[in-house]
Amino acid sequence: MQGTEKILVLDFGGQYDLLIARRVRERGVYAEIKPYDKIGLDEIAKEGYKGIIFTGGPNSVYDPESPHCDPKILSLGIPILGICYGHQLTAYLAGGTIAPALDGSEYGKTEVTVEPCALFEGIPETSVCWMSHTDSVKVLPDGFRAVAHTAGCACAAMANEEKKIFGVQFHPEVTHTEYGSKMLANFLFGVCGCRGDWVMDDFIERTVKEYEKSLAGKRVLCALSGGVDSSVAAALMHRAVGDRLTCVFVDHGMLRKNEGDEVETVFRDRFGVNFVRINAEERFLSKLAGVIEPEKKRKIIGEEFIRVFEDESRALGKTDYLVQGTIYPDVVESGKGDASTIKSHHNVGGLPSVMDFEGIVEPLKNLFKDEVRAVGLKLGLPEKLVRRQPFPGPGLAVRIIGEITKDKADVLREVDAIFREELEGAGIRPSQYFAVLTDTRSVGVMGDARTYGYTVALRAVTTDDFMTADWARIPYDVLEIASRRITNEVKSVNRVVYDITSKPPATVEWE
Repeated sequence: MQGTEKILVLDFGGQYDLLIARRVRERGVYAEIKPYDKIGLDEIAKEGYKGIIFTGGPNSVYDPESPHCDPKILSLGIPILGICYGHQLTAYLAGGTIAPALDGSEYGKTEVTVEPCALFEGIPETSVCWMSHTDSVKVLPDGFRAVAHTAGCACAAMANEEKKIFGVQFHPEVTHTEYGSKMLANFLFGVCGCRGDWVMDDFIERTVKEYEKSLAGKRVLCALSGGVDSSVAAALMHRAVGDRLTCVFVDHGMLRKNEGDEVETVFRDRFGVNFVRINAEERFLSKLAGVIEPEKKRKIIGEEFIRVFEDESRALGKTDYLVQGTIYPDVVESGKGDASTIKSHHNVGGLPSVMDFEGIVEPLKNLFKDEVRAVGLKLGLPEKLVRRQPFPGPGLAVRIIGEITKDKADVLREVDAIFREELEGAGIRPSQYFAVLTDTRSVGVMGDARTYGYTVALRAVTTDDFMTADWARIPYDVLEIASRRITNEVKSVNRVVYDITSKPPATVEWE
């Protein structure tokens, strides 16, 4: 992001790298994540970062396989905050000693006592933090002092205020740390001197100007899934290239109720985009016939989407660029690990290798999901579309347990619509909520007649980051109304259950 003040999140393999970057951006400061072994000191210095955050990680600093960086990073004159493993690594690189915690590991909510320093400005002397460690700093490096402790950790935080280098053993980025957000703000503004001027209006204006220039006279194709990411990417590119953009929307028959019509109305009628809708329900259902295994369903749908899109793009003639709704978490995850383990993120993920384009356009590749939603609203997309519930690429196919048929998809569409309608009508909006059609049928009675119908499961969770999630405490009267409507209005269903399993041990989705 040229011209924007930036914080570098140096990733050492921790599970919270994305969450740290999000917390920084929530404060109006742009943050970008780089693997510890993919950026050198020269590049760090050249990029002009206002500060560096070392993430956590699963290793011990003394493990020969543990991730390390050049100790000279501490001498660049850039403020540093080490978190968990990053705290230990900072101490180790500066000449300190790390050892197993004297009183054993600390996990979960822990009372921490802090001392006055720039990092803890305006924070009470005692509060709750979130610990997750086995090792701890035993001997502080020269120039550092301990500025926090817990019952089991003598150095829960350290500071070298002259060099503006800090470390915390706990996780300030998670909501369980009571004043974590304030600590991060103190680092960003009090230590690093950031202004906090990262705003979406600037992003839109800068991105539109960039593509107006780089794609002048070029034809652009967008694979529009109807999800938030591809919809916002399409709207942004339409502002940049106008009628040289064509959106191809493949309806695979696994969408939610009325979803295809809503997407078409927005892009064809409201925005005037060149819009091609392909109704491919029968084609996908025939490929899925008899398939039960979840991952096989996903692969079939992904492969068939490519084939349908490929056929249509050939019919449209030569197109210069392909637009993808890649967002920042996709970029970060794709950059981790060996090439053989890189994740495939989008329903058009295989297109570049099978089609002839000059290049790929990913206008959202530096944004998190909440930032993408903010861009969508500023571009004029309907709030209903922008706030749409997370929806897997294979759609209802992975919410139908067992074999997929048109009848089953139609049943689930109705059940899901009723559940969402009742929650939204009651003003209840958990982080994610949907219905699942199980492969279980059971005996019921309606009137004087015996029935043998499907059991459907309702699922609703609350979460900040989807890494963990708790089941939503939906009021019983709302669940009762939803259940009554489902069994009365959807004739194939005679039993409704509510999933009260958190993540972990379960996942949010069932398949």
